[in-house]
Amino acid sequence: MTRRTRLRLFLVSAAVLAVVVLAGFGELPAFGHPGATFGTVLNALSVPQRHITDVVTAVNFTYRGVDTLAEEFIFFAAVTAVVLLLAPGDDEHADHASDAATGRWVPQTSDAVRVLALALVGPTILFGLYIVAHGHLTPGGGFQGGVVLATGVLLVYLAGEYTHLHGLYPDTVVEGIELGGASAFVVIGLIGLAVGGTFLATWGPLGQVGQLNSAGDVPLLNVSVGAEIGAGFVLILSAFLRQTIVLRRHPPSNASGSA
Repeated sequence: MTRRTRLRLFLVSAAVLAVVVLAGFGELPAFGHPGATFGTVLNALSVPQRHITDVVTAVNFTYRGVDTLAEEFIFFAAVTAVVLLLAPGDDEHADHASDAATGRWVPQTSDAVRVLALALVGPTILFGLYIVAHGHLTPGGGFQGGVVLATGVLLVYLAGEYTHLHGLYPDTVVEGIELGGASAFVVIGLIGLAVGGTFLATWGPLGQVGQLNSAGDVPLLNVSVGAEIGAGFVLILSAFLRQTIVLRRHPPSNASGSA
């Protein structure tokens, strides 16, 4: 295939794609007037059926909860892959960080950054817990709250050093929290299957609309997801920091000197 033929095929493909995209935009409803039947039905059913005022959470954990379960385990697999890839190798050992650039000055963390980071740890973790707990009432939930909780752990590192951060928790505990969060989602769904006949069927008390103790088992699902997401990001953070700051490769052996 000549270069000119390839160019013609590219131009034809680009033209067809442009027509398809423009045709798709032409079918969109006017701004401010959505016409999606699925969204209209969910807006009408999420509150009376599930007592959930945040429709996105109702979709994620009830009407398409199996998709959310798949997404959760995709994240679990990604965290596992990162931790395995960054695990210490046979040619690596723990040692203090040293800058190989001769004459380079690496400044220490300023006191202002330390004080600000420490001051933000508590509010950040509290805000993350709030987002997880109120996911069925307002925008948020386990995914968003888990990221905020992991950010609170990152602030501990910014306020000190990696040794201070790693001294807060053993990796096995964080791994257990992540595995427990992922497993809890499955267990909650199976309870719904046993009680209601379908996976993730609501089996807890629905409570009063707008109250924290409402929406059946959805708050428990938010907690399980928040635990897995938060612990997963903490594991990724620890793995990258350990690989960057702590681990050093053994110097190559001098074969001629050992002879």
